[in-house]
Amino acid sequence: MISALTRLADWSARTPKRLWALSFALFFALAASWSAATPLGGSPDEHAHFIRAAAVARGQLGGTEVMVPHNVAGIPGKFAETGVQLPQWYTELPTQHECYSWNQVRPASCAPALGHSEKTVQATTAAGRYHPAFYLATGWPSLLVKGPQGLYLMRLMAAVICSALLASAVVTAAEWRRRSVAVLGVLTAATPMALYMGGVVNPSGGEIAAGILVWTALLSLLVSPDPRLLNRRLARVGIGGLVLINIRPLGLIWFAGAVVFALLLQQRGALRQVLRRKALWVWTALLGLATAGALLWAGAHPDNSVINTPKTLTAGEAARQTFGNTETYVQQMIGHFGWLDTPAPAFTYLIWLGVIAVLVALGLAYGRGREALALVGMLVAIVVVPVVAQSSQAEKLGMVWQGRYLLPFAVGLPLMAALIGASRSQGRGFPWRRLTGFAVAGLALANAAAFFWVLRRFAVGTGGAWVPFSAHWAPPGGWVPWTGVYTAAAFATALIALMRDREQPAAADGTDTPAEAPTATMVAAG
Repeated sequence: MISALTRLADWSARTPKRLWALSFALFFALAASWSAATPLGGSPDEHAHFIRAAAVARGQLGGTEVMVPHNVAGIPGKFAETGVQLPQWYTELPTQHECYSWNQVRPASCAPALGHSEKTVQATTAAGRYHPAFYLATGWPSLLVKGPQGLYLMRLMAAVICSALLASAVVTAAEWRRRSVAVLGVLTAATPMALYMGGVVNPSGGEIAAGILVWTALLSLLVSPDPRLLNRRLARVGIGGLVLINIRPLGLIWFAGAVVFALLLQQRGALRQVLRRKALWVWTALLGLATAGALLWAGAHPDNSVINTPKTLTAGEAARQTFGNTETYVQQMIGHFGWLDTPAPAFTYLIWLGVIAVLVALGLAYGRGREALALVGMLVAIVVVPVVAQSSQAEKLGMVWQGRYLLPFAVGLPLMAALIGASRSQGRGFPWRRLTGFAVAGLALANAAAFFWVLRRFAVGTGGAWVPFSAHWAPPGGWVPWTGVYTAAAFATALIALMRDREQPAAADGTDTPAEAPTATMVAAG
């Protein structure tokens, strides 16, 4: 059985195009399952992103500022939202989730049906200040199909974007000699929360997927250098960076953080090879233009919201509370679904954190001094960055931090750990393939369990039957087919990590080396 699965994985990895196509199809199946299994507006702030995407697709890049009463983490205030002109039924989206959100025992069947009025009225969105690129890419189906069907198509466009980025990360990881471990790093980084956000209309999904691609490509460039692959890896860094920088203002910080850690881990001479390539300067110019555009957009669209934060919420108090919430933020990065009101089952957390812990332990065991320092630094950053970010803004915005905000950066932890272990363990007899097999099987099971748990919550509530045969709410097509699709895709994705490692000699220091020594012609041609 294992041999047959290995042959199947090897067949899929025979060419990069085949591996990319298969990976894309599987990731799309996972993200699209979340698209179907989540009630419309049932994910964080999705109604605002629906309205923003539909408006941008209709040429409304901005709009009129409207002050809307709002509560942020229990603190009253007024949000500076953007007024746009849309069909009237869009104004019903903000209240779709209110009857069941933050009430796990109540299924989503209580949500009222959307109206059908196409009369143009003003709708407001809290996402009106965000860069329009993501919304243009996801919002255009609303011009072709009206009503809920158009909203589901918008979700599927978001799933396409995220799946393409994740598939490119898998292909990049498969270029390593010990590629099964490298792919394991990618699959560990693609948490259920990452896939969930990829299946709804929310820029977090694309941001997280782009972060995974940027980290994988940067580490491949500098930790496992290969002159023949340099240009395509630079292109992947550039594409991922363009998405990351243009989605949210924080993307520039996450991109810079990935660059710093990759430079810390670089192998001797790797950076010199990169600096000699013309492609580097082309992509640097493009990223520079994207950065300038993103900063200009953010500067031209300030947040004029007024949040009446209590005087007791000082920077020090916010830092204390944020540090105390570290465990919650870590759990949110693995899977807190709905409006952060539906945590994944404990089994999912235990498996995911267990795999990450093993990878980090092996990375520390096999890594050299600066590699161990990078891993410890990342662990510290995952705790410290939210503390610094929230304490600096709490007096103005309140306690608004969520774990998914950090995920585009935090994905670097399992990726660094896996790639350090893979590059430093050549010829030492460690059973990497057995570890990979157990790890991906556990991740697939934990992933499927999270999906079923959340779908059950929406179908019958957490107090309902364990198997929701008499579902009060069901996704289009029913809950059984989507559970089957998600489970099959989760285990099929795990099979990719069972591919045989590349046969090539290790360098004297135990690091990865190219399959054959590059000639001068290869270096020049890229």
